[in-house]
Amino acid sequence: MFKKVSMRTIQFREAVCEAMSEEMRTDESIYLLGEEVAEYNGAYKASKGMLDEFGPKRVIDTPIAELGFAGIAVGSAMNGNRPIVEFMTFNFSLVGIDQIINNAAKIRQMSGGQFNCSIVFRGPTASAGQLAATHSQAFENWFANCPGLKVVVPSNPYDAKGLLKSAIRDNDPVIFMESEQMYGDKGEVPEGEYTIPLGVADIKREGTDVTVVSFGKIIKEAYVAADELAKEGISCEVIDIRTVRPLDYDTILKSVKKTNRLVILEEAWPFGNVATEITFQVQSQAFDFLDAPIQKINTADTPAPYSPVLLKEWLPNSEDVIKAVKKVMYK
Repeated sequence: MFKKVSMRTIQFREAVCEAMSEEMRTDESIYLLGEEVAEYNGAYKASKGMLDEFGPKRVIDTPIAELGFAGIAVGSAMNGNRPIVEFMTFNFSLVGIDQIINNAAKIRQMSGGQFNCSIVFRGPTASAGQLAATHSQAFENWFANCPGLKVVVPSNPYDAKGLLKSAIRDNDPVIFMESEQMYGDKGEVPEGEYTIPLGVADIKREGTDVTVVSFGKIIKEAYVAADELAKEGISCEVIDIRTVRPLDYDTILKSVKKTNRLVILEEAWPFGNVATEITFQVQSQAFDFLDAPIQKINTADTPAPYSPVLLKEWLPNSEDVIKAVKKVMYK
């Protein structure tokens, strides 16, 4: 007999906090550091209560110095610890990107395997409303382009907790990207222990007519589009890749071979992004199964505007998905 799993509804921020706390209880080498993670309970309250439980030696407030505390964490990981570094936003990670790209991602190879760098860099990615050009950037494809890094972008509380626990346990550096606009999202999460392996996509909605691939908060627009298209008799299979690197090509290819059509939705600039890589892999491995050219939907090819009217035009939405699906369906 299968044991019934007890579920409860929690917020995305609570799922993140639970994942970190549960792992820290089992391994004293794990600690959290970043701006406002301790006394303030996290800029987005994703570390609420952790200072009280684990103390100031394991939940550490840092100065506004991403290059400095990222470097401290990398050195600490090389000495056997498993730090979790929170960036208040991944826009600020650019200040410390030298430590991520030139040290964390490369030290295992450059040391001939003498040093692991088991570290998680986490925080919000992409746009979060009217935060203007320098606070609204998606860098998933930047980090995924670098060998040695794993890149995870969950879209709901269940995935966030299971994937973050796996990321913390991983012996390689993991970029774990969230969204300011998802921290209040609620979803069902099991009471007990569970993990989700990195590199495994999830079919969120099964369909027969067209495959829609997405990840992160923008996948919600795919769900809205799929509901609307279903009213017109068009069946969408929606895949959440969850992990950008390693990317689960097999799940995407299997779906495309069934539906014969592919639309990719990604909140990123259109040049050289994750959708571009998926497009190449599908056309090279499943070209004969395609009944229409692949369509990819991205932001406008400009910095994010501050104006709410322009921002609405800049971001992909469900109407864009509907148009793309109808284009590959020749309707």
